[in-house]
Amino acid sequence: MRCPFCTENNDRVVDSRENRNGMTIRRRRECLECGRRFTSYERIEEIPYMVIKRDGSRVEFDRAKLLTGLHKACEKRPVPAKRLEEIVDRVEQQLQDREDHEITTQEIGHFVMGELRELDQVSYVRFASVYRKFEDIDAFMTELKNLLDQRR
Repeated sequence: MRCPFCTENNDRVVDSRENRNGMTIRRRRECLECGRRFTSYERIEEIPYMVIKRDGSRVEFDRAKLLTGLHKACEKRPVPAKRLEEIVDRVEQQLQDREDHEITTQEIGHFVMGELRELDQVSYVRFASVYRKFEDIDAFMTELKNLLDQRR
């Protein structure tokens, strides 16, 4: 690391400490040329995960937004919040496993509906009604019939 005082690139680390929740490391350094000390910080570079919306626009993945949607779908249902967080964790894991760090809203919606179908069918229908944008009662009834057929 280049010394901020003499601009030489010859130093040693005197002390290292984690800051806050372990996301940053504070390092005290001593320049071996001029003898002065300075502080540097090291942190992991965060790569933003992007969601490709239906209109082709890209927005940053928002874990809280997905979790809010799941909570709304599961409102007044016997679904533990921990299970919803696990679903969001799995969506994030899918993003991390991708080379391009992008995912479509269709992929997220399809995955979440599959998870909810197994977890709570009422929550599944609520989520599907928003995700699939049912235009009329016929589309809603078709989805319910499919759900009933799968139970048999």
